[in-house]
This record gives sequence, structure tokens and C-alpha cells, in this order.
Amino acid sequence: MIRAIVVDIEGTTSPTDAVRTDLYGYTEQHLPQWLAENADGAAQSVIATTRKLAEEPTADTVRIAEILTSWLHSDIKAEPLKAAQGAICAQGFRAGALHGRFFEDVPPALKTWHTQGLHLYVYSSGSERNQRDWFTYAEPGDLSGLIEDHFDLVTAGPKRDPKSYDRIAERIATPPEHILFLSDHPDELDAAVAAGWQVVGVRRPGEPNPARPPHHWVSTFADVEMTV
Repeated sequence: MIRAIVVDIEGTTSPTDAVRTDLYGYTEQHLPQWLAENADGAAQSVIATTRKLAEEPTADTVRIAEILTSWLHSDIKAEPLKAAQGAICAQGFRAGALHGRFFEDVPPALKTWHTQGLHLYVYSSGSERNQRDWFTYAEPGDLSGLIEDHFDLVTAGPKRDPKSYDRIAERIATPPEHILFLSDHPDELDAAVAAGWQVVGVRRPGEPNPARPPHHWVSTFADVEMTV
């Protein structure tokens, strides 16, 4: 019996384009100014960690912006980039410049599962901060009350590593066989299965990741209930 459902965001609850165009675009636009204005404050750890990872110990904020932007374009899941994106986009959400976009079937499904007593969680490569804002400032209205907790690359680990799913199961105090993971990425589904989770692949029209056996795939959250 499924007790908890963990959902991915990009390509699963929300269009990939919404994440990469909205969040990535906003981050790139505001990154240089944010680094310059917060070099001695909120951006200090981002700058230090980027220098270390890039092996450029004397890089100034202009160079740091260039490095982070290159990682953004390459979709590199680097912790300092995610931290900077979380801080920058938090300002955008609160200013009304950003809103979480969802596939139409997602909000009603989440509400139904929540009403049924299922525990709902999010596991995405985006920072927890961005995840929470994505659901709080959602175009369909605030969905944050449906989600019990969020996990990212820092709090759980890489999404293709079975140990990450072990950590989540332990944190939510739920046996792995009672957890259902919904994702559009076959490698992530493989990792969750290796950790003992149940999985359903989500293959939506126009999204980049292809369906791959042996997983069961659906094109809408409305069909997931039949597989639970």
C-alpha cells in the first residue's frame, strides 16, 4: 500500500520550459548584480565555493558570474549555482515576476491524494528554496499546504544515486516499499527502484526524456491512481 508520494518537478509536475526559461532566465539576468551587491553577505559562500570548484581562487564577481552562467547553460547541478538561483529567484517570486507553472492535471491530483491521506513530498534538483516558492507562488494558487517536505541535491543527494532515496525514506519515516516516486527521468526511476521504492514514469508530450522499460509510464497524473 502506498503511504507517500514523492514527485519530481521539471518534466513531471511542470513543463521543462517553464523551469528553464523562467527560473534560469531570471537567474542569468540578475546574477551579476546580485553577486556584486552581496559579495560580503549572502553571496559570500557562493563566491568561495565557486572559486574552489572552478579552481580559480582569485576570481572576482564578474568572473564568478561567468562561471555560474556557463554552468547554468550546461545544466550542471552545482551547489553554489543552486544557492545563488534560490536567493535570486526568491526575490523574483516575491516581486511577482515569477510564478510556478504546472500541468493542468497536477493540482487536482495533488489535492485528491492529500485528501485521501497520502503524504506528499517533492524531490528535485532545484534548491529547496526554489521548490517551496514554486508551489507557494503557483499560477493555480498556493499549493504549498499539500506538500509536507522538500528534498534537493544538498539535503538528499544526487537523483541517480539509490542512497539519496534511502535518505529520503529515513527522513520521512516510511518503509521504501510504501513510497511511490513519480519522475520523467528513467535513470532516476532506476535509482528509486534500487532503493526499494515503487515508481511510475511520467511521459508528457513535448518533454525531452523518453519512456524506457521496465517501468510503467503514464502521460497524466490522472492515470497514476490506478497504478497505486
